[in-house]
Amino acid sequence: MNWNSETQVKFNALIAKIPVFHRRLTQEAVVKKAEELAVLRKADSVEEVDVIGAFFSDVPSPFYSMMIRLLDQSGYDYRKYGFPKQEK
Repeated sequence: MNWNSETQVKFNALIAKIPVFHRRLTQEAVVKKAEELAVLRKADSVEEVDVIGAFFSDVPSPFYSMMIRLLDQSGYDYRKYGFPKQEK
């Protein structure tokens, strides 16, 4: 599936901040889920909302606070999409 170019650049920057030993697994899981979410929206490309939705749907609880910090550091405004749905 195609990715919005700005979304791809922002996602790559965020992935680069993830500890090396988690990076590949995180990238694979988030890409898969983001693309699934884009399909559900009947979109032609993956957008920021899909990336954010993927992170919030699949992150294990022990890594939740790190994910929030990395999203904030990477300039993601997840609150405008209604996240977090529930505080962990």
